[in-house]
Amino acid sequence: MTDDSGLAGLRATLRERPAGHWLSTPSPQIAEQLALTDADFVVIDTEHAPTDTESVEAAVRAVDAANARDGPGGTDARGNDDADAEPNAAGDTRDANAAGDTAAVVRVAWNDHVRIKRVLDTGAAGVMAPQVNTREEAEEFVAAARYPPEGRRGVAGTRASAYGRDLDDYYGRANDRVATIAQIETETAVANAGDIAAVDGLDALLVGPADLSADLSVFGEYDSERFLAAVERVLAESSVPVGTLATSPAEIDRWSEVGYDYQIVGVDAGYVGAGAAAALERYAADEEE
Repeated sequence: MTDDSGLAGLRATLRERPAGHWLSTPSPQIAEQLALTDADFVVIDTEHAPTDTESVEAAVRAVDAANARDGPGGTDARGNDDADAEPNAAGDTRDANAAGDTAAVVRVAWNDHVRIKRVLDTGAAGVMAPQVNTREEAEEFVAAARYPPEGRRGVAGTRASAYGRDLDDYYGRANDRVATIAQIETETAVANAGDIAAVDGLDALLVGPADLSADLSVFGEYDSERFLAAVERVLAESSVPVGTLATSPAEIDRWSEVGYDYQIVGVDAGYVGAGAAAALERYAADEEE
């Protein structure tokens, strides 16, 4: 179980019942718009979305740009209070560890240390791994996201450290700030949820409702006893915050009643589709009057 003392950035935010958005399209413009809603975080998907590392970096940069719009006296692209920021050895006041008002999280395609290293090098504030089914897999996940001696993340002068200008500072603070979120998506993961959550350095769990319900042979039946029993077990046994993904306002209400600690309140593609359909329906209704 992670010790809360000394945590900052997204690692601390996850303990404050945050809400975020899901980015399924490789678009920095949409990433920036989602961040401008003052969400606590935006998850950039690379498992099912056609997103490569270059697109991830562009989306992370766009989230940072949205944070920078607070202007002088607010926060910079990395969440610093401009008035209080102190320059590092390179004369840069930017805190390369802070997430900003909205944190960029990347869901990697698989729990693989190279994939995790590459997305964190873009400057992401957190990483999410799918299909984490055992304590051992959770330990591998956390190790990939932490610098030695706490983990095995490789060190390089990338965007996360201002291309090396902030490397000493970033190395010293990243382990306290970069968040790790393990997805619970199978019956095996549900059975091991307590052990997974207890891994030192793991910050949160996220129940993937579609994959979990499919694995339980009740796909999409979120009111089924089998699905709800699995979710209740995860919530009861986890020592870290547990969240999930909603795809409609009704699901936001449903998951709030279930008792999740945080939610992803929607998906960019869903927002676009719902808005476009609503506009056409409104026009059609006006034409009929």
